[in-house]
Amino acid sequence: MSTEPGKPAPAGAAGEPGEGLPETAVATEAPTLIVAARNEAERIAATLEALAATFPRGRLIVADDASTDSTARIARERGALVIAGERSRGKGANVTAAAEAALAGEGLRTFLLCDADLGASAGRLKALVRAVESGECELAVAAFSRRVGGGLGLARGYAARAIERLCGLGTRAPISGQRAMTEVVLRDCLPFAAGFGMELGMTVDAVRAGHRVAEIEIDLEHRATGRTPGGFLHRARQLRDMRRAARARRRAG
Repeated sequence: MSTEPGKPAPAGAAGEPGEGLPETAVATEAPTLIVAARNEAERIAATLEALAATFPRGRLIVADDASTDSTARIARERGALVIAGERSRGKGANVTAAAEAALAGEGLRTFLLCDADLGASAGRLKALVRAVESGECELAVAAFSRRVGGGLGLARGYAARAIERLCGLGTRAPISGQRAMTEVVLRDCLPFAAGFGMELGMTVDAVRAGHRVAEIEIDLEHRATGRTPGGFLHRARQLRDMRRAARARRRAG
């Protein structure tokens, strides 16, 4: 069922994603894994190890946004291909570069995008890959089952309203960076919007291209930004980037 303007995306029906599908719908569960990172030396090892254990046939790529700590070294030591620039380009541009490198290979694949700060909980993203590979949707987005830290909800609220205005889709997790998708969706959404506008832009672009979106509740952990000066500055940058992404899509739409 295609996503229609004005209707919320399916939010993960009862049971495991893909449950009840015919036996012919066999998932490969060997996705290309693109991990967005910047100065995540404390958590990236656990994240990559969880992904490698969950997807032993998957290909690990780390989009390192010019980290100044040992993030890149730790990623390479765990077998990941590291795509990094000499200076910070922002999340959207850096993940775009990693995705374009990943697309250089042959064959149709499933792609999983996630953030480097998930730690061991990254293994639970298998539910997203199953949803895509079983045919439940073309873009699966993780909705955190419990809130960890965060601010006043302004950035998330803005993103949800902007997405609904731009493409008619109601969302619970509009800025979640944990997403599985088909290769067709990935190509339709590239290049990603700059900076922290990436997720908002991706959702709008996917729906406008006719792809089905599902949000799936998963118990995930991450390094939360609290109600500190640094945390509020981070969310101000998020809002700035999301507004730019929304404006660009209003003009295009």
